[in-house]
Parts: sequence; C-alpha cells; structure tokens
Amino acid sequence: MKLPFKKLTTLVLGSFIGPFIMTFFIALFVLLMQFLWKYIDDLVGKGLDWWTITKLLAYTSRTLVPLALPLAILLSSIMTFGNLAEHYEIVATKSAGISLQRLMRPLVVVAIIISLGAFYFSNNILPYSNLKMGSLLYDVRQQKPALFIKEGVFYNGIDGYSIKIGKKADDGKSIKNIMIYDHTHNMGNKKVVVADSGTMVMTNDKRYLILTLLNGHSYEEQQNRKKNYDTNPLLRTQFQSETIRFDLSSFQLNRTNEDLFKDNYQMMNVKQLNAMIDTFKLQAAQRKSRFARDIKPYYQFLKDSTLFIHVSNAIAKPFLTDSIKLNNTKFETALSQCRVIKSYIESADDDLESRNRAYVKYQIEWHRKFTLSIACLLLFLIGAPLGAIIRKGGLGLPIVISIAFFLCYHIISITGEKMAKEGIISVERGMWQSSLVLLPIGIFMVYKATHDSALFDMDSYKSFFKKLFRKKRLDDFLFK
Repeated sequence: MKLPFKKLTTLVLGSFIGPFIMTFFIALFVLLMQFLWKYIDDLVGKGLDWWTITKLLAYTSRTLVPLALPLAILLSSIMTFGNLAEHYEIVATKSAGISLQRLMRPLVVVAIIISLGAFYFSNNILPYSNLKMGSLLYDVRQQKPALFIKEGVFYNGIDGYSIKIGKKADDGKSIKNIMIYDHTHNMGNKKVVVADSGTMVMTNDKRYLILTLLNGHSYEEQQNRKKNYDTNPLLRTQFQSETIRFDLSSFQLNRTNEDLFKDNYQMMNVKQLNAMIDTFKLQAAQRKSRFARDIKPYYQFLKDSTLFIHVSNAIAKPFLTDSIKLNNTKFETALSQCRVIKSYIESADDDLESRNRAYVKYQIEWHRKFTLSIACLLLFLIGAPLGAIIRKGGLGLPIVISIAFFLCYHIISITGEKMAKEGIISVERGMWQSSLVLLPIGIFMVYKATHDSALFDMDSYKSFFKKLFRKKRLDDFLFK
C-alpha cells in the first residue's frame, strides 16, 4: 500500500503547489496596485529614477506578504480540493478506503511548513522590509516635484528665483521672452532680469540648470547706505550674453538616516519587542514610584492642616464670604496646593496614558508575529474541506467564497486590533479573536466534509424546512 499512498501524496501536492503560487502572486499584485493607487500623488512628477521605484515596490511587496499569504492558502486549498471533488477523485479515494483526513495529510504538513516560514518571515524579514520601505517612502513623499517650467507661467520651484519663459522651441533648449525675479537676498523684488532669447540646458549629472540669456537687461534696486536718505537708486544693466547657473541639489532624493526609524514597533523582531515591552513596564513602574514620592509631601501638608480641605473649591467657595477668604490664609494656601496637586496628577496621568498607548502598540506587534502563522493553518483548515464540499475548482466560485471568508477574518482582526488599541478589550483577546472565530468554523467544515454533508445544496435546505413546516402544521392540527 506504500506505492498508492506515495502516488496519492504526489497527486495532492502537485494539485496544490501550482494554484498556491499563482494565487499568491495574484493577491500580491492586487495589493501592490492598491498601494500605488494610494500613494500615486506622492510618486508621480517627482523625477524618480527606475531603480528607486523598483526598490520601493520590492520593499512594499515584502510588507504585503502577511495579507497575501493567508488569502493564497485559503484560495489554493479550496481550488485543489474543489478540483479533486469535481473530477470524482475524492470519491474514488474514499471508495478505496482512504479518508479525507488521510488525503489532507500531505497538505497539512505543507501548511505547517508554510506557517513556520511565515513566522520566520514576520520575525526576521518583515521588520527589515518595513524599515527600508518606511524610510524610502518618507523620503519620496518629502521629495520636491521634478523641474518642469511651463510656457507663460511663473515657476517658483527653484529656491530664491521666480522664472517665466514665454516660448519654448521644439529642440527643448532654445527659449524666448525670459523674465527672472531674483529673491536670493530675501529683500523682495529688488532684482529683475529680462532677455529676448536664450538657451536652457541641464548638466549631465542633473545638478545644475544653465540659462544662457541673449540681448537682455538687468534691473536692480540699490539699497542706500545712508539711512538719512529716502532714495533707492535703480541700477540698469544691458548685456549681450549672460549665463546664470541654478543649483538643483534640492531636487535630488535625499536619504534620511534609517536609525531614526528603528525604534518604531513595526521595525522590530520578537526579541527586540520583548526588550521594549520590558522597558515600558520598568519605566511605568518608575514613573508611578516617582509620582507617589512627589505627591506625598503635598498630602502631608494637607493632612496637617486644620482645615477640612477635602471639600472641593467649587463647593467650598459659595459658603465663604469675601472677608473670610481674605483673612483665612491657610484656606487659600490649601486651595493653592490642591490646584498644584490637580495639575500634577493630570500631567502624570497624560504621561502614563501616552506610555500605555505605546506599550499596547508594541504588544500588538508582538502578537501579530504569531497570529499570521496560526491564520495560515486555520484558513487551510477551512479551505480544504470547503473545496471538497462545494466540488468546484477553477477561479470562479472558489474566489467568491475565499474572498468572503478572508474579508470576515480580516474585518474581525482589524476590529479586535482597534479595540485593543483603544483599551476596550485586552490585547490578547483583540489579536486572537479572529483565530478563535475561525477555529470552530474549521472544525465544523472538516466534520461536514468527512460525513459528505451537502452544505451548499439548496435542495437539502428546502427539504428540511418543508419537513419542519409540515411537522408544525401536524402539531397544530393534533393539539388544537
């Protein structure tokens, strides 16, 4: 019996690998297009070279794997077992005494291997990709738009200059009717240069823009050195040819130091997250201890006071006359101390709340490293028996069903994460509730597929409700 089992394993694995690779890259491509649609305004018109765009898309593709991988496993498992059921291969294996669980065994091993690989990817590769993608995307979004001077419109993209070109020739170099306002001295429109024609070229390294002006004039308002004079002489210069060089270094992509992003929770592995979580716990304990130590002298003062200071300021003041307030120094001092205590408590509470929000984010990221692997297993546990039940392969019905299940999983996961961030539920419950919902569904699907249940057969549901209503009418007739 070893040979049939070996052939069966080869058949199942061969039926799964192809659809898995195909669906994984399709899902990755769709998610990447969504990223481009989201950041298209930040990428277009920046003059980015193809190497920079390729690196950004490569890093982004890695960060999208946690979304594409579970969807690919779910869809490919439905397609694999749907094809086997559609061609009656599952029926043939069952007639030969081979159960569905035995048929699923090779793919369970594959799913476990993929889950372990997903954890390794999430713990080691994903933080590095998030760091590279985050820093590069930040620099691209901060990048100035590429140099593009239109005809008849003032261009202010070059720092310190406002340039207007009346007409551009077809050769891309010759220009006419040039006007340049020089603001480099930060003194307003003190200098203007106009020319009838000229040329505009860029150096090979694209660091400088060279404007050669022909037959022009330069007008510059001179600042009078003697402050007792109100006149400002105008210097007018005529030239046959003049060359102006503009520095374009600000248009180049300037890379930010990646060390500035390394403390972000998305750029860390499990070991680093554990260290940060312990650091937050220690800092919170120290902050609470310092708060208790700082607040104790104020409470000691209020305890030794002969006044009943537990009554709030809003309640106590209406019962006191102006003369009593002025004469009672201790009361005013106590009220002042209460205000100081209130302000200090509010400040400490805001500080602890800010630390707790950061602490929760690091906890969420720590759990996310494991939920990805578990989600891959659970979605396979749902997809494989579901494909055997619906008995449809290809990319039709399996895509619809897999997207519906994946959206449910994703919505539950996002909702739990958001509720955990807001402190409504615990982090553990928020991050694992999607897995807790999928687990019984997967077990139910395996049970139904094992017992050849017609889960999506509408005739069976119609027959059930007919029997139910017939029984109800009979009961009403007998016990009326």
